[in-house]
Amino acid sequence: MRRRTGVAVVGVVALAWGEWLNRRWSRALVGDGGHASGVGGGAGVEAVVVLGFRNPQPTANAINRWRVRAGMRSLATDGARGTRVIFSGGAIGGGAAEARLMADYAKSQLGFDGTLLLEDRSATTWENITRVIPLIEDVDRIKIVSQPAHALKARAYLRRQRPDLAARVVRAEDYRAGEWMAVKPLLALYGLWTLRGIEADERK
Repeated sequence: MRRRTGVAVVGVVALAWGEWLNRRWSRALVGDGGHASGVGGGAGVEAVVVLGFRNPQPTANAINRWRVRAGMRSLATDGARGTRVIFSGGAIGGGAAEARLMADYAKSQLGFDGTLLLEDRSATTWENITRVIPLIEDVDRIKIVSQPAHALKARAYLRRQRPDLAARVVRAEDYRAGEWMAVKPLLALYGLWTLRGIEADERK
């Protein structure tokens, strides 16, 4: 009985740790110009950048489908003018570009009919940011969507490449309490590995 209780406690601690760490990452390197629900953000031109995940099959995989849905719920509801969604990701591992597969899913399955741009040549997170910069230079707010650790890495890369644009980054809705809760400890462990090259001051 005592052993079962100990296992249960460890499990609860692991879930809480995964939840806390993913929440913390989702709030790092973002400004207070608003968030995904549009509260306090004010109207303006907005870009939602959705980063792709390796996708060799002919349709969007589960991770890319989730990222597209997170991108759609990150769209402002406060009357932002000229809001655009940018899907970023090349053809890694053969097949169609990640960006194109995500765009197809957004349009065919989620009914998205707004402004949509594709960046379909990048092969790394650094390239994601480098290649989307020309597409976001004129916007007032930038939201970068992925799993929290990956999105934080991308925000850090944007700050390294273009600190002026990084100052316009606000929080996206790629973190929700309880979502993916059972695997968040694994996502947290993978996130720590993903962020190994990011300095401590870039995680705050």
